Amino acid sequence: MATVAELRRDRPIRLAIVDDDPLVRAGLRILLGGSPDIEVVAEGGDGAQAVLLVDAHWPDVILMDIRMPRVDGLIATQRIRCRPSPPQVIVLTTFNADEYVLEALRGGASGFLLKDTPPQDIIEAVRTVAAGAASLSPTVIRQLIDHIADPAAGPRRAQARRRLATLTDREHEVAVALGHGASNAEIGTALGVSVPTVKGHVSRLLAKLELNNRVQVALLIHDAELLP
Repeated sequence: MATVAELRRDRPIRLAIVDDDPLVRAGLRILLGGSPDIEVVAEGGDGAQAVLLVDAHWPDVILMDIRMPRVDGLIATQRIRCRPSPPQVIVLTTFNADEYVLEALRGGASGFLLKDTPPQDIIEAVRTVAAGAASLSPTVIRQLIDHIADPAAGPRRAQARRRLATLTDREHEVAVALGHGASNAEIGTALGVSVPTVKGHVSRLLAKLELNNRVQVALLIHDAELLP
C-alpha cells in the first residue's frame, strides 16, 4: 500500500501559510505559489485560524509563525499535531535561538525556517517535510540547545534515558543514528540491513516512544546526552 507521502507525489503539495503579518503572507504566497508542485490552499492570521483551516482545507504542510496574537504558533502546532493524520508543520521565526522554536519541535513540528531563509531553501523545506522527512539538522538542534538556558536539563536527561530503555538494542542504535541526522539509507549501510528494515525499526521506535517524527527522536537523544 502506498504511503501518504507517496500519494502526495501525484498532486501538488497543499500548503497553508499562517502569519499575523499580511505582507509576510503575501510574500510567501507569491514565492511558493510560483512552484508547479506547490499549491497555496489557505492562509491564516493566528493559531486559532490555523486549527480551523486544517479541517476546512486539508493542507499537507503548514508554514506557521511562532509569535502571533490570540493563539500563538506553539499552541497551534501542539493542537494540530495531536490530531489523526495531521499536516506537517514548519515553524517560522526571526531568531535562530528562539526558545519557542525548540518547544514547537517538541510539540511535533518537522522543522523550522528563519524568515530570511533563501527562497529556494524554503521551497525545498516544504518539499522535504511533505515527503515525510524533517527539515532540521542535528547541528541546528544543537545550536538551539546550546543557546537556551535550561534548568530542567538534569531531570529531562533521566526521563529521556528511561524512555530509551524501552527500546531493543537495534532500535536504540537506530534512534542514536537519527540523533546524528542519518538518513534511512545511511543507517541501513552502517547496520548492514535494508532500507525497509530500517523503516520498520523507525516506525516501531516512534510508536514505543509515542513520538510523531524523527526530529523528536533526535531531541530525545540530545536530552539523554548520548551524542558527543
